[in-house]
Amino acid sequence: MSKQRRLSKIFAKDGKSVTLALDGYFFSTKTAGIDNTINKMPELAANGLDCALITYGMAINNPNAFNDVSIVLRVDSTVNMYDNSVPDTMQVFDVEDALKLDADGIVCMTFPGAFNEEKTHAMTARLVKEAERWNMPFIVESLPYGYAVSSPESNEAKVIADAARIGVELGADIIKTRFSGTPDDYLIVEAAQVPVLALGGPKTDTLSYFKFVEHCMKMGAKGVAVGRNITQDPKPIAMVAGLNAIIHLGMSPEEAFAIYQNKN
Repeated sequence: MSKQRRLSKIFAKDGKSVTLALDGYFFSTKTAGIDNTINKMPELAANGLDCALITYGMAINNPNAFNDVSIVLRVDSTVNMYDNSVPDTMQVFDVEDALKLDADGIVCMTFPGAFNEEKTHAMTARLVKEAERWNMPFIVESLPYGYAVSSPESNEAKVIADAARIGVELGADIIKTRFSGTPDDYLIVEAAQVPVLALGGPKTDTLSYFKFVEHCMKMGAKGVAVGRNITQDPKPIAMVAGLNAIIHLGMSPEEAFAIYQNKN
């Protein structure tokens, strides 16, 4: 299969994507809502979900859950499940594992500026070569100084932009990274020059969150990759419907919130 055909599954025809990050089990014990959300996949897809980032075990143990969405295999994991800052990562799967699952892409992290920068860059570069061999789209989650926002610099648009560009220079087809919420976030997309998916964003009230998503789209993001703001929402289907309204239908946060409120 060509890389372009796989990319066309991750992104809808408008070139944008509502992506659900279900890969939290690889990075934290704070996984409330993930299993319940997997059980709702057909309804989520019907309300605008395009893609899911999943673990290998998820695909094996839920063989029919992801029939209606694109799947991207998470190939790296934390080295300490009980440290939610994700102190370091390791490779646990590869492109051939993704092919076995009929996945449409792979995703891993790299940490420019962190103590393990060399290690994570080397893992990314190695995976890029494998991905190119198999025409497999590669999402690089490039996060400056590490997984968590640990300093003002790590959440500064220019610094995030630099990290995004490093991910692209390593061979990313798509960048997944945080947005600062400031007007300078356009620098992230400008630097990347490939589609950018904004990380899930702050845990806040729904309308404020929708305003953050609209901001990311106005800055040039091609969508979002959302975890807990869907899985831990009391109405995950309604949340996806609201995100779909902003990302694919171009509606305002207020219109999306009305959809959210009226959806069961």
